[in-house]
Amino acid sequence: MDRLLARAQFVLLFLSVIYLAFLTLLTLSYFQRHAIYLHAVRWPLFADLTDPVRYGLSPSRSLNVQLKTRDGLRLGAWFILPPSDSSSYDNLSSTETISTSLSTHPTVLLFHGNAASRAVPFRIQHCTTYAARFGANVLAIDYRGFADSEGSPSESGLVADARAAWDWSIERGAKAENVLLVGASLGTGVASALGAELAEEGIEPRGIVLLAPFTSIKALLYDYHLFGFIPILQPLQPFPPLQSFFTRFLQSQFNTTSILPKIKAPIFLAHSQNDYEIPAAHSMSLFEQIINPYLPAVPAPADNLSPAELKSYEWTAYRAAYEKRRARRASLVQTQEIPGFGSVQRLERAGDFRNVTYVETLWGGHDGIGLQEGVVDLIRSVFFTERYFSCMHGVV
Repeated sequence: MDRLLARAQFVLLFLSVIYLAFLTLLTLSYFQRHAIYLHAVRWPLFADLTDPVRYGLSPSRSLNVQLKTRDGLRLGAWFILPPSDSSSYDNLSSTETISTSLSTHPTVLLFHGNAASRAVPFRIQHCTTYAARFGANVLAIDYRGFADSEGSPSESGLVADARAAWDWSIERGAKAENVLLVGASLGTGVASALGAELAEEGIEPRGIVLLAPFTSIKALLYDYHLFGFIPILQPLQPFPPLQSFFTRFLQSQFNTTSILPKIKAPIFLAHSQNDYEIPAAHSMSLFEQIINPYLPAVPAPADNLSPAELKSYEWTAYRAAYEKRRARRASLVQTQEIPGFGSVQRLERAGDFRNVTYVETLWGGHDGIGLQEGVVDLIRSVFFTERYFSCMHGVV
């Protein structure tokens, strides 16, 4: 028995040393960059991304293009046209053809998550679904350091790549109010940062769709598993100072929590309850942060006491403030429960700020939330109504 205990202690010590060595490596720029972006994961293997038809896209509606970033890098991308006009495009690669489609149809800029490339099957499915269901052009890019794109990834670099996609579309005929930013997973941080950059310049896109977003990289590390099974900071949960120590070395933040409330454009959040990579609590937290400025404050208990430790008269005041806040939230947010699907919450913001929609589904997982038919229907109803199409073509 003593021998078994000794072996168990040795194994535990060995695993602890390996884990701490792993965390130490992640404090180094090179290893941290690879762990966050996973850009070295090449999938599909031996991909020829110059030929989108090879991956199932239509030869009459898909085109491989190269974008140039403001710091001079070249990015690989696919431009997919909506199916309705495919028969009219005799010369798909001509500037006139691309400009005509961009100026007469809405455009979706698609920013994928970490790892692999735009040729991954579920990412292609996002392109084809959105082109068909929204009657939209789709521009899907690979960030710097990914697939056939030059450079090495960083937070500012990925935002510059997103801006290159925006500039490419606008320069060729798209109007800002007809361009929808769609981010998935890591791409939600990219789409949000681009939305904030545009907002600072007084530019408002059609909207921002965030599929399985996270509040920030730092917050995500507390419950994230690398490759789906390697915990990052969870084992250190009993030791908060150690967790804080390792997060100090983070070089990419993507703090969506701080920038999302500043964006005036319509925002659409979608998350599934069975997302085991990024918990739905991240989306709920983002939604609450957007609501927070419109709600009355609840005074914090004195001396950092918990509500249970308050005196009776303090508790009465605290409870009254809390109920007032809850009532105000209920008056601002419309909630709809849909049996078998999930729930939809809508916030009508005041002034120049547009509405916010939060969809939480029962199913969909991490990579499939943006392909859920119910979610696609809701995105279409929010951003691609008949009135919107009429306005695009000059009909009121």
